[in-house]
Amino acid sequence: MEVIGVRVEMPSNQPIVLLKEIDGARFLPIWVGAGEATAIAFAQQHVEPPRPLTHDLTQLIFEQLDATMTAVHITHIAEGVFYATISLRDSKGEAHSISARPSDAIALALRTSANILASSELLDEIGIEIPGEAAPGDDNQEVERFREFLDQINPEDFAG
Repeated sequence: MEVIGVRVEMPSNQPIVLLKEIDGARFLPIWVGAGEATAIAFAQQHVEPPRPLTHDLTQLIFEQLDATMTAVHITHIAEGVFYATISLRDSKGEAHSISARPSDAIALALRTSANILASSELLDEIGIEIPGEAAPGDDNQEVERFREFLDQINPEDFAG
């Protein structure tokens, strides 16, 4: 999955991050908190605050412990809430899986260049095809379709 962008959905004023299949046409909208939306946007825009924010600090901790974040897995949705895991490999080469909010996991993945994955079952369940697929690399058209899509949906559309 690739992160297309973060936007505030109106009229609820709720931030949303949009993921897209790299080799497919489905999109995955995930409502996130304001702090996490800012962290994701900062990472996408390569903004470095004067002091590390929480996700920057976590990345520094991984580096100091010689741990590598290998992937984020957006696993499922239950009662309108998304679930994810972070996959790490420690300095001994042992694999670890840590439960995380998708927003935090995405913010970390962008900072560590880890893969962002979504289960095919999740995409089958709530993945959305936005009409008018753009040519590869045409981010402006994808963002515009994302905005049009947001005008037509509500968080309740994904509950249960």
